[in-house]
Amino acid sequence: MTRGMTDQNHDVLVIGSGAAGLTAALELAQTKKVLVLAKGKLTSGSTAWAQGGIAAVLDAGDTFENHIRDTMVAGAGLNDLDTVEFVIERAPKAIDRLCELGVPFNRDDGDLHLTREGGHSHRRIVHVDDATGWAVQAALLKAAEENPNITLLPHQSCIDLITGRNQEEFSGSGRVWGAYALDEESGEVVTHVARATVLAAGGAGRVYLFSTAPRGATGDGIAMAWRAGARVSNMEMMQFHPTCLYNLEVKNFLITEAVRGEGGRLFNPVTGERYMEQYDKERMELAPRDIVARANDDQIKRYGLDYVHLDISHQPPEFVKEHFPTIHEKLMGLGIDMTRQPIPVVPAQHYTCGGVKIGLDAKTDLPGLWAAGECTESGLHGANRLASNSLLECFVFGEAAAKDILSCWDQLDEPPEIRPWDASRVTDSDEEVVIKQNWTEIRRFMWNYVGIVRTTKRLERAGNRIEMMRQEVEDYYGSFRVTTDLIELRNLLDCAGLIVKSALRRHESRGLHFILDYPETDSVARDTVLVP
Repeated sequence: MTRGMTDQNHDVLVIGSGAAGLTAALELAQTKKVLVLAKGKLTSGSTAWAQGGIAAVLDAGDTFENHIRDTMVAGAGLNDLDTVEFVIERAPKAIDRLCELGVPFNRDDGDLHLTREGGHSHRRIVHVDDATGWAVQAALLKAAEENPNITLLPHQSCIDLITGRNQEEFSGSGRVWGAYALDEESGEVVTHVARATVLAAGGAGRVYLFSTAPRGATGDGIAMAWRAGARVSNMEMMQFHPTCLYNLEVKNFLITEAVRGEGGRLFNPVTGERYMEQYDKERMELAPRDIVARANDDQIKRYGLDYVHLDISHQPPEFVKEHFPTIHEKLMGLGIDMTRQPIPVVPAQHYTCGGVKIGLDAKTDLPGLWAAGECTESGLHGANRLASNSLLECFVFGEAAAKDILSCWDQLDEPPEIRPWDASRVTDSDEEVVIKQNWTEIRRFMWNYVGIVRTTKRLERAGNRIEMMRQEVEDYYGSFRVTTDLIELRNLLDCAGLIVKSALRRHESRGLHFILDYPETDSVARDTVLVP
């Protein structure tokens, strides 16, 4: 493993250093030279933030059929059954591989300890306390660092995919040959060329004002693929987590689903009422996330609250500390003892269920481009992601991308001569305030107009603002040298436009897309597919 500037030519380019990207890289590196690009630090993606765990059928009382059914129910029937079966049947082997890499999963008398989360009919969540993602990220990164065929390159902000139009001999082909990336430390744009490219750049959570996603989740992969000519699907299906900590000092701290899985209850802090019975009498707090998020949103708006209460203090203190050590320690530092007090929580954007359309082989529409993880729409999540299916999707499709690339390697052409990035007609910006203003404006109107509950009028207002901003951002992008903030703003605006356009096309309420103008669910589930 090496860090720093590279010779810029590798067999395969992987964009993203989370679970999906590193899984693909490790599989490919058995025979190929792989370059992995990360925006910011190698650990700054969403994988390290995942508290809950990984869903897998490992208990004798559980079955693949149960997990498949739970996934389809949570996804409101919009899931692709072939994809759901493909992923869930590969879950036990994915867990085995992670154990081999040294992930220290919690155990109970030698067996893997399984917890339960909302929407699951059985205990099937493999976890490392309440910090599973960090443990998985560490194990994958250690394996990648020890592999001589993998080069890890942090602090690279990808600008655009390289296609035929960037060849020295211009081609209208959509064939992808790598990516242009801003080296955040030198300020130079580097041309990274490869025979195959894997897009694993994460979701678009930062389109919203309140999000549990890391700072870099600005939809870069989705926006780059869209601009290069790939279809995107179901972008209106944006998952909001019901329980993000409400604290003016600490932003975006997630209170994992497993707190409700282990008995946590939701209360209205004014009335003292446990209210989930009004919204889902049978499943209560264990209803899927879209139902719980709408319930919390409704209570907050109806009673003019800043937050609702999540309370697990009825459980023994040692039980709470043992199951949720990270959350307990964090809250204690803020003066909240969750063993004795309720936790103030609000809904926040949590997961991008739509994205770049891929098949079971992880191929996109563009030759030379594969994709995996949160930037994709594989058909697994449908209209709402079932808790702890996301890391699983990363492992399965990261491996699928690598295996497909290796299987067709001899048919992949050597890259042609690619033009270097041209910065001869731009200058340093003298108006950085434009970026800050537009960034803030996008996130605020997306929260207010394209949030948990929508109307056609609000969506149209958001669409009008996006169109007004588009020309301003493009003019700015064409006039000044790129910065990470500018790259992200451009991608945020593209993703916001895709979300709004998709939402306006769905004339029904299904899963995460709840629109007051069309409160009923159609009898037939259809994907919302946008074509560039």
